[in-house]
Amino acid sequence: MTEPRYMLGISSHFHDAAAALVQGDKIVAAAQEERFSRQKADWHFPEQAIRYCLSQLPDGAAPAAVAYYEDPGLKTRRILDTARQLAPRGARLWPQMLRTLQALSDDLPRQLLQVADNDADKLVFVPHHRSHAAAAFYPSPFENAAVLVLDGVGEWSTTTLWTGDNKGLTAINEIKFPHSLGLFYSAFTQYCGFKVNSGEYKLMGLAPFGAPQFRQKILDELIDLRSDGSFALNMGYFDFDKGLSTTGPLFEMLFGQPERRPDAAVTPFHMNLAASVQVVLEEAVLRLAKTTLQRTSQRNLCLAGGVALNCLVNSRLLLELPELEGLWIQPAAGDAGGALGAALEVAQSLDTKPSARARSGDAMSSSLLGPEYSDAQIRTALKNAKLIFEEVSGPKAYAQQVAAALANKQIVGHFHGRMEFGPRALGNRSILADPRGSDTLSRINKSIKFREDWRPFAPIVLADRAADYFEAPNDSPFMLFVAKLKPPLRGKDDLAAARANGLHSPMDLQRAVTSDVAAISHVDFSARLQSIDPKTAAQAGSRVGEILREFDGATGCPMLLNTSFNVRGEPIVCTPQNAIDCFLNTHLDVLAIGPFLVRKSAQPDWVKQKIGRLHFAAD
Repeated sequence: MTEPRYMLGISSHFHDAAAALVQGDKIVAAAQEERFSRQKADWHFPEQAIRYCLSQLPDGAAPAAVAYYEDPGLKTRRILDTARQLAPRGARLWPQMLRTLQALSDDLPRQLLQVADNDADKLVFVPHHRSHAAAAFYPSPFENAAVLVLDGVGEWSTTTLWTGDNKGLTAINEIKFPHSLGLFYSAFTQYCGFKVNSGEYKLMGLAPFGAPQFRQKILDELIDLRSDGSFALNMGYFDFDKGLSTTGPLFEMLFGQPERRPDAAVTPFHMNLAASVQVVLEEAVLRLAKTTLQRTSQRNLCLAGGVALNCLVNSRLLLELPELEGLWIQPAAGDAGGALGAALEVAQSLDTKPSARARSGDAMSSSLLGPEYSDAQIRTALKNAKLIFEEVSGPKAYAQQVAAALANKQIVGHFHGRMEFGPRALGNRSILADPRGSDTLSRINKSIKFREDWRPFAPIVLADRAADYFEAPNDSPFMLFVAKLKPPLRGKDDLAAARANGLHSPMDLQRAVTSDVAAISHVDFSARLQSIDPKTAAQAGSRVGEILREFDGATGCPMLLNTSFNVRGEPIVCTPQNAIDCFLNTHLDVLAIGPFLVRKSAQPDWVKQKIGRLHFAAD
């Protein structure tokens, strides 16, 4: 039998550009361009990510097709049609529109042809939402499933419903631009002072601080949620279809306050607004999911698109849809995952014969699909940096030493194996710490991540112990669900008590509402957890599960704080040099990289003096 051919998928020219390589339904490699360019959410054509993916081909092999994650012609028509319908309004967008049109009509074809060895027959354009749907369904564990895609906008689609089976994907229905849940949520992201297309997770994180006092106002004025799951925005309040802002002047008038400046204080108003839009989003997605399951006669659901990264929404789906048997979410649910979906869709249509889908195991390889580096490469980087390091023989001894450092309240930058694909650090490019320390949250936020003090971190927990600590849903291998700590682990004061004591700022509230694992629990005692089975993780090329098991053996605590190995404003580290730079420019105690341990306390004076001069983030 002839082996399936290789397909290369590409996403670019909006945000989070990426490349992916597949062979049939096997995912060989995938990575975001930002990890190589060091430009967060890099949208440029992913030349370095492509080079990495092509480097994973066997000698002499080449992709049979190059799949792009949307239809540039259809996207161009949407941009032009929207401008024509709104003219002369929207004139502020015309310069940007012309640059986009030039990139799609001139730059992109040239770049794609170059990757395809100037063979236009090798180029395939997969519609944006079909790419998302393919990324959601084909790696899923389901033989048959409903598929729901929710994002800002592709070509025209903002929301699509699909059914997937052994024959592939069949489109059921769609909602078109400008009516978009992704852009609706982004408008509130901007209004609350966070950056669109990267700060939505901050708005989600702010929501538990507040109460949904503005829910009805939002439903009355901004969005019409219908019983069948469809919706429509009142575009008089939004500006993303005709201006440089997501919100229009009426938006500020509706809520009676100007847009928050990024450096201004977060007030109870912003907390309540975040809580309100979060609840409305959850209601909208619940209705859509219910309709999708009904119309497809399925009991399993797959999700993709940027909205699928909203962990609060995902958890409500599991908890409040009794008809839902299984839920699987693409860990790279945003546009980066579109590169993977485009490649899988082309592989399905060109190579894979219809047959019964019988998935077993982890088709995403724990999302560890990026580059890895040899011990020799890591050793060379450490020597070039003139660092003092030790080599530890054997994986068990290594796990024990890292666990001992963590148990001693040291903070560890962990770099090992293949880099994660998608926005979450899942152990191979992670900062790890003991979650029980009362000052751990503040210390990492201030002196390592340099970010807002009120933002808690996520836990990584042994899968066979997760139910001892967290209420359902606690099976979360890709950090895509939120679960509540069980009551015995919660502190005596909850959010209501903290408010009754006169506390209002996010930082004060976060400090007041404590738990046995305060660094990873939010003010509502929730956590965005990652559950991990050490054996499964090891098969995928991750040793963090063994480190966690050793930590549990040493402390009786089966979880660690897990946050991405980077500082604010930078992508997750990719190379050994990236990891070394982060180690040298933060107050990390230990760099656990490859088989080596680099302890800050063992470094020469020049390293310690540099760390001593580091600027601490202000309160």
